[in-house]
Amino acid sequence: MSINHAQKKWNSRYATAEGKPRAAPVLRENRHLLPASGDALDLACGLGGNALLLAQAGLTVQAWDLSSVAIDALRLRTAAECLPVEAVVRDVDNQPPIPTSFDVIVVSYFLQRTLAPALCAALRPGGLLFYQTFVKNKVYQQGPTNPDFLLAENELLTLFAPLRLRVYHEIGALGDITQGLRNEALFVGQKAEKR
Repeated sequence: MSINHAQKKWNSRYATAEGKPRAAPVLRENRHLLPASGDALDLACGLGGNALLLAQAGLTVQAWDLSSVAIDALRLRTAAECLPVEAVVRDVDNQPPIPTSFDVIVVSYFLQRTLAPALCAALRPGGLLFYQTFVKNKVYQQGPTNPDFLLAENELLTLFAPLRLRVYHEIGALGDITQGLRNEALFVGQKAEKR
């Protein structure tokens, strides 16, 4: 899919979005792991639910997305709430973050496997990656259908093997399928501290 086609697709989707954006469960449920201060990135941020939570937690935030509609909406919201978020239209596939530039990176509902090494490198020592997206082995239909955008079982553990595992959740069809988050994998990893 070309950049222009993808941008048009997401601009159209965000133009009709309603309500205040919410942070992904991986970040909401593990907010207590965040540092008291530092630089954070909400990568492929959409309307910026993760960026808003990060800024409210005291971090200085950059929020990047291909959709100009989403970025404009996020800029308006953060200006109204006086939150330290720099929202930027950016093609993250072609402009990944530079090494050792963030204390926290959050990625939700976006999967570009080739970015995994750049995300690990972009963390500062002790930095945290919060990642959540859909899996191939779905219990019910939700999210993308294209297998390129769905995780294989335990794939996040492989993609981010250089990081120390702090939190992982992927339960598939185990037990009572009416309970718990089923169609997604959640990962929190930490870059090793320098010695």
